[in-house]
Amino acid sequence: MAGPASESHSRSATARDVIARLNRIPVWAFPPSFLAIIGMGYFFTFFDITNIGFAMPAIAVQFGLTGSESLFVALAIGLIGYIFGSYIIGTLSDRYGRFNMMLVTMVLIAIGSFGDAVATSVITLSLWRFVTGMGVGADLNLVSTYIGELAPSNKRGRISMLTFLIGIVGQSITPFVALALVPEFAIGWRLLFAIGGIVAVIAIAMRFKLSESPRWLALHGRMREANAVVTKMEAFARKKVKTLPKPKPGDVDLSKGRFPTYYLFRRQYATRLLMFASMWFFWYIGNYGFLGDAATLLAAQGLTIENSILFIAVGAVGYPVGAFVMAKVADRFERKWLILCAAAVWLVGMALIGTLSSYSIMLGSFLAALSLGLYLQIAYTFTAESYPTRARASGFALSDGIGHIGGAVGALALPIMVSAFGFGVAFAAIGVTGLAAGIIALAGPVASRLSLEEVSA
Repeated sequence: MAGPASESHSRSATARDVIARLNRIPVWAFPPSFLAIIGMGYFFTFFDITNIGFAMPAIAVQFGLTGSESLFVALAIGLIGYIFGSYIIGTLSDRYGRFNMMLVTMVLIAIGSFGDAVATSVITLSLWRFVTGMGVGADLNLVSTYIGELAPSNKRGRISMLTFLIGIVGQSITPFVALALVPEFAIGWRLLFAIGGIVAVIAIAMRFKLSESPRWLALHGRMREANAVVTKMEAFARKKVKTLPKPKPGDVDLSKGRFPTYYLFRRQYATRLLMFASMWFFWYIGNYGFLGDAATLLAAQGLTIENSILFIAVGAVGYPVGAFVMAKVADRFERKWLILCAAAVWLVGMALIGTLSSYSIMLGSFLAALSLGLYLQIAYTFTAESYPTRARASGFALSDGIGHIGGAVGALALPIMVSAFGFGVAFAAIGVTGLAAGIIALAGPVASRLSLEEVSA
């Protein structure tokens, strides 16, 4: 009768075989509709991240909020929910699977969005912003984790970017939707949130078509299910490439009994955690300062709220342009250098906005949106792929969650900096913090075109 050691060895060998078969697949081995399904969830995520900044001026008037109260509702409550949701649901996905938790995130987003739309006071709005934030934070985490675990190593960056390209349309059209609704109707901001809830409900129904991550299944000993998913992927891939390379099994760590976060404090991962948390902290300082405050700050400089939204809306076409460009180059060059280039574009965009010239604001907004399209998903991909499967979502959650403290700092500090040092200096400063994020990324591991097991080793 086989003992525990023999059983563990057999399971390890089987898991190695499953993952080796998965790693040898050179193409996206699911229908293209899977990317659209995942991208639909992303669509709402970026729709929500953007819509609150455009809704808050109207909400502040109707609810009689001060500037600090508006920032608290628009930023702090949502960010707290984002951080908690990403870590809690991300940890659950490391223990109980990606698929179920990806449904949970969309349910939370739908509930939170409809709650936002019917809020009657600052208290109820804060509650629903927290719920929405939990869903948004967790979904950003799980989508990057899930896509990375399914995509072939030689195209992981490109496939992640194609999914992101679908989603980033949400950030591109939100200013135009807001422009049509918020200034024109008393309930315009409510309609803005309700649209997001409808999109989330559609995404829930569509996500039932997805499969569980075979990497996660193999790691947790569910070999029959893992084998079934990989067999389907192989069959789909053979329709495209006819013959698959021979599998090359490698080492698979199957140690059990540890809370996922435990693995992140091993020496090699603790260093990565510090690096990625710092990278996201500096990036989000400018990111949230711009997205949350720009329309209001521009209006305070003498522009009408309609024009301040319009200038940013015109620039928002840069989001899909950036994502499209990055999809072309994501696997041709090393991730860290691409991130640095995107951060440099951000700096130029912030400097142009700081001039307060109408044309410079539009060009700067375009470059800022272009930079976000270039930066976000490749950096999400880089973060997720740098941690082991057993703690990938937890590692992403802590990196991104700690980083979001920078978002709170940026959105709260930018208006103060504008008052103290002037508009141009303040926007140049958040441009520099973005560049700092790109420089920090250079300390990350080599990742492009390598298997997840090689990157996270």
